[in-house]
Amino acid sequence: MSDPETLTVLRLPPAAFRARLDELVDVYVAAMRYPGGVGQGRITLWEEHSRRAHFDCVVAVDGNDAIRGLAYGYQGLPGQWWFAEVQRGARIRGGDVERWLTDFFELTELHVRPDTQGSGLGEILLRRLLDGRTERDVLLSTPEGENRAWRLYRRLGFQDVLRDYRFTGDARPFGVLGRPLPLDGSSGASGASGASGASGASGASGANPEQDPA
Repeated sequence: MSDPETLTVLRLPPAAFRARLDELVDVYVAAMRYPGGVGQGRITLWEEHSRRAHFDCVVAVDGNDAIRGLAYGYQGLPGQWWFAEVQRGARIRGGDVERWLTDFFELTELHVRPDTQGSGLGEILLRRLLDGRTERDVLLSTPEGENRAWRLYRRLGFQDVLRDYRFTGDARPFGVLGRPLPLDGSSGASGASGASGASGASGASGANPEQDPA
């Protein structure tokens, strides 16, 4: 297992993100334990994501500049596929779901390589990505189930927005979670070099089920 103390957390500007898409998607495929053939579609989709409003990405790299984990997202806005899907859920379920969509950052991807999971790197990446965001809230979706991702989000105060929700084109049930920004807690605890955030027992992988790059 890679020790977060030996890793460096960096921000990747959009152009640098696009230059390393093959490697970034390899981390995603490994973390989600998907077959290798699913990666090509993600490259096209993530390239489009990198051009969205207020896109941001952080990665953790080892001494050989290999990416061990990543987190990225952007401002959620009308016209985006995920926004429309959550809005559909809000109209079906009712309640106050739709108020979450008025000013939010979409946490789109958070992944850590399997041999680095359980080290606290997921929390470090999440805290660094959200540090300084100006949106009122952060939203994400992740497959239902008891796992590291859910434990991380609960520990950081994420609450239910939609549960057991089916996105178009994906039969799996998802939870949509949200919480106000900024995150609470110490921003200077031990962890990867250059990271803001506490080291915890998380190596989360969570993916929004984006299907349409429009």
